[in-house]
Amino acid sequence: MKKTAIVTGGSRGIGFGIVRQLGLDGYNVAILDVNSPEDYKENLDELGCLGIDYLYVQGSTTDRGDREEFLRQAVERYGDIDVLVNNAGVAPKVRQDLLEMTEESFDYVVGTNTKGTMFMTQLVAKQMLKQEVKSRRRGVIVNISSSSVTVSSINRGEYCVSKAGVAMLTTLYADRLAANAIQVYEIRPGVIDTDMTKVVHKKYSDLIDQGVFPIARWGTPQDIADAVSAFCSEKFIYSTGNYIDIDGGFHIKKL
Repeated sequence: MKKTAIVTGGSRGIGFGIVRQLGLDGYNVAILDVNSPEDYKENLDELGCLGIDYLYVQGSTTDRGDREEFLRQAVERYGDIDVLVNNAGVAPKVRQDLLEMTEESFDYVVGTNTKGTMFMTQLVAKQMLKQEVKSRRRGVIVNISSSSVTVSSINRGEYCVSKAGVAMLTTLYADRLAANAIQVYEIRPGVIDTDMTKVVHKKYSDLIDQGVFPIARWGTPQDIADAVSAFCSEKFIYSTGNYIDIDGGFHIKKL
């Protein structure tokens, strides 16, 4: 019987890369995204052409009603939920110095990136707890955070705070769910070539040219998708709460 993966924010960029890869790995994929499916019809048509069985529900991880209705539809259609990938996230609408950051921007970014991850995980984990153990697991949860978990960006502090919160959620849920055969992991992308990074493309390209990234290229959604695929396999069966940097070596400190 095919397994099922939930991917939030799966209409484009990193999220779509993850959806596509998990589909190719043999999963049914349920997608929750704020975007209209008509806006990303080309991507969804690609899934159909690849023979990937998917469910697309328009809604927000920040809305309890949307989360609950989405999970209801996913369970009704596919049964057990084997994987949750918390990918949905936003950047500040306007980058501002830490001393000028508004409460509205903080609430918007933390509300999506941290609160949305917290309560989406809570909801799906409760569903996983109802399920039988299959292949030594009830489920796998993968959180997509950022190199900003540890790297300061004073003109988008709310983003750094929100992703640091996701890192702690990884630790907390890994601790809480390990005894229930649910494993939790985290991926920290670096500079990935997506719509979100278009506004700073020149800045990051210059940093790549300057040698700031040991692997001197932009990351791709497929780089992240491959890491998610590995965590969802049984290759890490004796681990939980772990993270991996997919950042071209940016995390390396050197003199």
